[in-house]
Amino acid sequence: MIQERLHKGEMSVKKGLLSIGVTCLVLMVLHATPHAALRTYVCLMGHPIAALTSPITEDDSRNELEQTAFEERGGRIYTLTDPPVERATQGRLESYFVRKVGPFYLAEHYGGG
Repeated sequence: MIQERLHKGEMSVKKGLLSIGVTCLVLMVLHATPHAALRTYVCLMGHPIAALTSPITEDDSRNELEQTAFEERGGRIYTLTDPPVERATQGRLESYFVRKVGPFYLAEHYGGG
């Protein structure tokens, strides 16, 4: 009986470690590229359809215009071609700043366009 409890305890530890490992792997994949980080951010903001379907482009004109500031922050501006619309203000959520933090990319909203 004691051996069965030890065996069950070992299994639950293994399951816990496996679930932590899988969660970490998923988070790493979702933030491995600028596009993946941006799609993850838009999806978590409550716009999963736009996150999966809208094409993403680099906003070259804004990146050139504010090149020094963006280089200091370690990122670039990306634009959703078919952006979602915020329900409260009816604003278009099209521009996002994506920066590299270590090996990962993080996205944040950067204004309407």
